[in-house]
Amino acid sequence: MNKFFYITTPIYYPSAKPHMGHAYSSIVSDVIARFKKLDGYSVEFLTGTDEHGLKIQRAAEEKGLDPKKFCDDISETFRDLTKVLNLSNTDFIRTTELRHFQSVQNLWKILEEKNEIYLSKYSGWYSVSDEAFYGENEIKKENDIYVSINSGSKVEWVEEESYFFKLSKWEKKLLNFY
Repeated sequence: MNKFFYITTPIYYPSAKPHMGHAYSSIVSDVIARFKKLDGYSVEFLTGTDEHGLKIQRAAEEKGLDPKKFCDDISETFRDLTKVLNLSNTDFIRTTELRHFQSVQNLWKILEEKNEIYLSKYSGWYSVSDEAFYGENEIKKENDIYVSINSGSKVEWVEEESYFFKLSKWEKKLLNFY
C-alpha cells in the first residue's frame, strides 16, 4: 500500500523580499517533508507565492508598477530561496499561473454545482500589513488612527462581499471527527 503525504508552506505574499520568517516556515516544512520521505511516504511538498490582495496592490502602487510586474520580480526571489535553503519541495506555484487559475475555476464550478458556497458580506477591523482581522478588544485609537494593540499596525474598517462555505453541512461530520 502506498502512503502519501502532502505539505505546504504558507503561500507567501511577495510584497517585499523574503525575510527570516519565510526561511523558518520553509525549513520547518522541509524537515517534515524529509522525515516523511524517510518514513516511506510519497511526499508532495508545495511552496509558492500568492500574488493577490491589498498588500500586493499597495506595494506595487508605491513602486509605480503594475501588480503582476511587481510580483514577477519578487516572486523570483522566493523561488531562489528554495534553492538557497536546499529545500526538497516538489513544486513552486504562483497564483497568477494559468494552471492555478484553471484549478481554481474547476474547484469553484464544483462548489457551485454542489451548492457548497454562498454570497454574503463580512466586515471588521483589518490590518493590511498584518493580513489579519482584529476584534474591538484588540484595537485602540492613537492620534485619531486605529491600531492593533499587539502589533501597533494601522487597522481600517473593511466591508466586502465574499463567498463563504456552507459549513453547517459539515458541522456534524467535523464534530464527530474530533
